[in-house]
Amino acid sequence: MMQAEPQAVGDWLRGLQARIIETIERADGGRAVRDAWRKPPDEPLQGDGLTCILEGGDLFERAGCGFSHVRGPRLPPSATQHRPELAGAPFEAMGVSLVFHPRNPYVPTVHMNVRMIAALPADADPVCWFGGGMDLTPYYGFEEDAVHFHRSCRDALAPFGEDKYPRFKAWCDEYFCLKHRGEQRGIGGIFFDDFSELGFEHSFGMLQAVGDAFLPAYMPILERRRATPWGSRERDFQLYRRGRYVEFNLVWDRGTHFGLQSGGRTESILLSMPPQASWSYRREEAPDSAEARLYTDFLPRREWL
Repeated sequence: MMQAEPQAVGDWLRGLQARIIETIERADGGRAVRDAWRKPPDEPLQGDGLTCILEGGDLFERAGCGFSHVRGPRLPPSATQHRPELAGAPFEAMGVSLVFHPRNPYVPTVHMNVRMIAALPADADPVCWFGGGMDLTPYYGFEEDAVHFHRSCRDALAPFGEDKYPRFKAWCDEYFCLKHRGEQRGIGGIFFDDFSELGFEHSFGMLQAVGDAFLPAYMPILERRRATPWGSRERDFQLYRRGRYVEFNLVWDRGTHFGLQSGGRTESILLSMPPQASWSYRREEAPDSAEARLYTDFLPRREWL
């Protein structure tokens, strides 16, 4: 049984959020709004957090990074589908989640999440597990960007076992799939959930390695593409592909479902939504175009390393 240390996890998560927000503010030149919140005492879900949003910047159209630490009387169904013996147990959950939507269509959207959940059954010791990962969603694909992102993920996990990157890469591909379309959301990365197999100390250490790897994985790609010229064609395609992002987050994402089912703060849960998106009926891209190559060369599942 793991010995849970939620205070240490919470302190590290707050520090991670601060480092990430400070970095994107420097890159953008703008200032994120910092919205500290606390759940009202009459609500079943109690806790607090800090939602940071940078909107309308020169680089980021919308970049949200939120920290939350909440407690509730019973775990929602999305958290116990793999742990039915814990259904209905009180719980504590904390995490940092971010989605960055850059303005330039040649800069990919990115998502990262690191979290801990502790179930607190009345007749047993606490049960604690970790989850998270990161994934990249380009609108225009570049092989070197995909390789760099996946190499960063692999290197972060390497100290915790050679099996971790292949396992979590495959898990990411399976998870970030729009099953109703038979289409990947992006080029993947890593994803893991319900993770406790290394014991508390080393499982938390792996979580830290993933969180610490985010900026080195993403910022070089952002800097490489941020000055690429673009126009109405690229913007139109970006908005169309953002529609897929919305579909996944609302239909399939367990984190969104967990937050809404548990009575979380809706404004913070939906910080991942892009400021603008569009849909078209049976849209088709010109053969051999950069837009078509996203579908043929980048979205199909493949090994990048």
